[in-house]
Amino acid sequence: MDELQQLREEIDQIDRQMVELFRQRMAVTGQVGQYKLAHGLPVLDAARERQVLQDKARLVDGDLRPGVTTLFQTIMSISRRQQRDMTREGADNPGLPRFVQALSGVRTPVEHPRVVFQGVAGAYSEQACVNFFGEEVDATGLPQFEDAFVALKEGRADYAVLPIENSSTGAIRQIYDLLTQYDFFLVGETTVKVDHCLMALPGATLDTITHVYSHEQGLMQSAKFLSRHPQWRQVPQWDTAGSAKLVAERGDVTCAALCSARAAKLYGLNILACPTNDNPHNTTRFVVVSPRMELREGADKISTVFLLPHRAGSLHEILTIFAVHGLNMVKLESRPLPEHSWEYMFFLEFTGSLNTPEIADVLHELSQTTGDFRVLGNFVSNLEE
Repeated sequence: MDELQQLREEIDQIDRQMVELFRQRMAVTGQVGQYKLAHGLPVLDAARERQVLQDKARLVDGDLRPGVTTLFQTIMSISRRQQRDMTREGADNPGLPRFVQALSGVRTPVEHPRVVFQGVAGAYSEQACVNFFGEEVDATGLPQFEDAFVALKEGRADYAVLPIENSSTGAIRQIYDLLTQYDFFLVGETTVKVDHCLMALPGATLDTITHVYSHEQGLMQSAKFLSRHPQWRQVPQWDTAGSAKLVAERGDVTCAALCSARAAKLYGLNILACPTNDNPHNTTRFVVVSPRMELREGADKISTVFLLPHRAGSLHEILTIFAVHGLNMVKLESRPLPEHSWEYMFFLEFTGSLNTPEIADVLHELSQTTGDFRVLGNFVSNLEE
């Protein structure tokens, strides 16, 4: 037997001892759970847990302390889950039965759907519609993001395709806020490579321009280019393609727009500079929003949203759930609650399928440890540059 094999056998022997001790510990924490149930005590005693972690860290020296702390954080998270199952703490979270109801009403994808997006012809959002639904998509542009949600609510559209984040400027906050307001679902995603171009009327030059129009994201994404022309006034608009349309309608050589080359061709404008965006790999992620849940073939990403209590360790407890189950968390975004200072809604996405028993356990644990828990959807991951 070589040295490595011998060391591995020693580890296996120690692990067997640890598993037996873990079994004994869980038996005792189960008794603690019964006591808490009988006396109406909450599962989490934050002060007690902090003290336990400090005491355990003192049992070792130096570099082992962070590891021991992480080990017992995980063990105590498992114990809390065990006790919550016993005491039914968190069982009144309406998010889980709401999800079960939505899952029972899953619809098949709509054939020849009516699709809405924010913007006008030539917008990156229109390209996203084409990417997801094909060239023949029946896509209609609307003035504002919320107009798309209203169209879904009123039955005037089957899907909305909306930008949710950009690789350069981050989250598009309005979409996250609207997802918390409307009880809709995410059924797909796609990406669009963003190459902003500076365009103006025939005859215009960089010297004639005084005003540049674009969506606020377009202006931010071209900040370095615009900084070289400090005399230009930057004017935010509702969307990029709408800015091109505005410049074309004004007929003024002092006006320019930042948007796609497709929009320049559509509205008869000349491209004066391209690309203008700072990041040559600038990409926008779009989500496909539906009024009903769908489970398309190959769905491998789950999106959730929840409220966390304002207490130390609440987010760590959520992250421990994913560590214990070995799941890959791919997105975590927070949005403040306007009516509650220092409280946040969290949007969390992770890999998995709602059709697997393991994910059912994860969702059960999330509903136990969060408030206002919702499953936004399960869809095929499609993040390409």
